[in-house]
Amino acid sequence: MRLDHIAYRVPQGKRDEVAKFFMEAFGYAYQDSFPLEFDDGTSAQCVALEPPEKKKDSLWKYWSYTEYYGCSPDIPNCWIVNTGEVLTIPNTEYHLAPELFISEGDPGSIVDNWVKSRGGYGGIHHLAYQVDDVAAKMAEWKEKGWAEFSSEKPLTCPGLEQVFTVPNHTGVVYEFIHREGPGFCKENVKALMQSTKRD
Repeated sequence: MRLDHIAYRVPQGKRDEVAKFFMEAFGYAYQDSFPLEFDDGTSAQCVALEPPEKKKDSLWKYWSYTEYYGCSPDIPNCWIVNTGEVLTIPNTEYHLAPELFISEGDPGSIVDNWVKSRGGYGGIHHLAYQVDDVAAKMAEWKEKGWAEFSSEKPLTCPGLEQVFTVPNHTGVVYEFIHREGPGFCKENVKALMQSTKRD
């Protein structure tokens, strides 16, 4: 399981400023942006940022039983062992920094009300973790009493499955996500936000 993305909710008019901060201070890059229209007539504006590592070839260092050996541009995604043997390993994003998702909302919207409930500053709304099976993770957490969920079953889009918890004893909303590619599904984002209207 790895941290997939961190979602921020910010005051109206601050989305671009916050996105610019992450791009300049942490090297994030623009991925996508879109508006959301809620059923009550309000809206939110969203932007997704991807970590700088996605723009590079991953030159990871892997541990062998004697020393560190790193990949090089001419031998991508490999592990050179002492014997001179080259073991090809799958490309992995496990250690990539998480994507960021930043939203701001109209006055009275789900996002705006959440920001106001936090003193008008907003902040991190949820942490999303990649899992192999969202429904199975929901069942496990329910059985162990770790959290309740904002919907009865995962929300789905092609290649994407997601669900939110309600805040538990840690005070945090968690998302479980299973994805087959990068990016976000606008319909899922809207449904997820509406499912957490109280959170």
